[in-house]
Amino acid sequence: MAHAPVWLTYGFTYLAAAVIAVPIARALGLGAIIGYLAAGIAIGPWGLSLVSNVQDILHFAEFGVVLMLFLVGLELQPARLWSMRRPIFGLGSAQMLGCAALLWAAAWTFGLPWRVGLVGALGLALSSTAIALQVINERNLMRTDGGQKAFSILLFQDVAAIPILALLPLLGVAAADAAHPHAPQDLMAEAFKIVAVVGAIVLGGRWVLRPLLRWIARSKTPEIFTATSLFLVVGIAMLMLSVGLSMALGAFLAGVLLADSEYRRELETDIEPFKGLLLGLFFIAVGMSIDFGVILRQPLVMLGLLLGFLIVKALVIWLLARVTAMPYQERPVFTLMLAQGGEFAFVVFQAGATFGAIPPETASLLIGAVALSMLISPLLLALLDRVLLKRFATLKSAPQVREISEPQSAPVIIAGFGRYGQIVARLMLAQGVPATVLDHSVEMLEVAHTFGYRVFYGDATRANLLRMAGAEQARILVVAVDAPDQSIKIVQLAKKHFPHLQVVARARDVTHWHSLRDLGVTHVERELFESSLRTARTVLELTGLPPQEADRLTERFRAHNIALSERMYEHHNDREAMIAVAKQGRQQLVEQMAKERQEREAQEHSAKKAVHEPLP
Repeated sequence: MAHAPVWLTYGFTYLAAAVIAVPIARALGLGAIIGYLAAGIAIGPWGLSLVSNVQDILHFAEFGVVLMLFLVGLELQPARLWSMRRPIFGLGSAQMLGCAALLWAAAWTFGLPWRVGLVGALGLALSSTAIALQVINERNLMRTDGGQKAFSILLFQDVAAIPILALLPLLGVAAADAAHPHAPQDLMAEAFKIVAVVGAIVLGGRWVLRPLLRWIARSKTPEIFTATSLFLVVGIAMLMLSVGLSMALGAFLAGVLLADSEYRRELETDIEPFKGLLLGLFFIAVGMSIDFGVILRQPLVMLGLLLGFLIVKALVIWLLARVTAMPYQERPVFTLMLAQGGEFAFVVFQAGATFGAIPPETASLLIGAVALSMLISPLLLALLDRVLLKRFATLKSAPQVREISEPQSAPVIIAGFGRYGQIVARLMLAQGVPATVLDHSVEMLEVAHTFGYRVFYGDATRANLLRMAGAEQARILVVAVDAPDQSIKIVQLAKKHFPHLQVVARARDVTHWHSLRDLGVTHVERELFESSLRTARTVLELTGLPPQEADRLTERFRAHNIALSERMYEHHNDREAMIAVAKQGRQQLVEQMAKERQEREAQEHSAKKAVHEPLP
């Protein structure tokens, strides 16, 4: 009987472990990350020993983190990223310097050599991008204060990893022999290569990638577009590696440059499955990499190291959250997300041992502590959900966060209680129509509580929450959330699980309007359309038109624009055809209004002439 290839055996092992462990972990309320880590421990060298080449798998699976940061970049337009520059460099540098300084001081206190203490402090100050962003996505925290600050710190850490790696050869005791210090001209050449690669990514993302994606899309071959999406990320990762930069940072930069592209949604759809699978494989590899031999040989040292660096980092991060006035409900999750070690610490400690900056035994101990922290961090988050966060609602000194504890029965569900959803809710309340309102912003809940509204805390992209909100009995779902991507997820969920609901949605712009129409939503309102028309009508009156004429022109434009939007929707997957329809429609409106204006002026002239002519 022929033996199965090694790759097929390993693939079957990984998939089987994930299929068994992840559903069990979710059923226990522990989350998918713990399931993947447990699966890795089970099949790794300290479990059933089904897999031995852990480091190779870990390096391969790191590409899941690269894909994840590319997708995160797609959600951030350059203008929004620029607006975050202060938290990225201000908050990020405060976290890195604060944690590294305290950890280095603790190492010096325990008598460790300064080189060993510095490498350990720099590596332990880093946090897991994979775990933190997974938690942010699962809990829909990206638009909260804590989520944005956590993301800013993680992004700064990716940038800081570059000088940390550059520093390691200089710290090595054998740096002169092993690292071969570079001459000034060599350093200049390396710096030029880095600038050239980053510049190529920036310019290529703006001037080359979009025409390339447009050309590929015209071939109307979905699998080639998927291949192009993966080729894009792999190519950028290789470019960044060629100059010693972070693959994840390059992928994030490319994602930001394509965030305004019309192909953003297609890229997300194509890459998301690969990201999920590779991230799962990454967490499995982390579980396999935990060296329980080191733990068993020095259990007290490992326990002290693990608790010590977690406590030090948690204190610094909690202090930063408090100084920056983060809502108290968000601080525990924010602290735990960033307190654990990070996957890049593995690279730092292995490189430190290679260059002789730290002994190999110390590197193994540090790597074990980081892996254990990544294992217990999701467990602590699950414990936090069950114990601490539920107590916030009982604090007398703070407004209560009301969660749905029993099924609701209102005929209307409103998802989102911002400036848009509040108007809808107020009108329903004035008319006596019961409505169940959902919002996941703690700040918005405090505002609602102050004014006496009945608003429940929760993320409407979760099917169970919608079911508890009464989606099976309700007749209407109003999607009034700010973020288009979240809006699309809610509608998809409603169409799949509650097809009887009549969905009334808010569209941020025409692109969002098209996406909602694609999902079968017919009651879509562009959020600024009606208010813009009213402003235009006011301007027409101020220019001297009578109110009746201003009303007529505004209503005429409104009807034309709605009809034109419907015509454009028929071609929204063909950009050139859609632009042609838009230009034709606008030209027709201009010509028609000019013709009506001339006819009206002619009528007015005839009327004046008739008044002045003498009677026969």
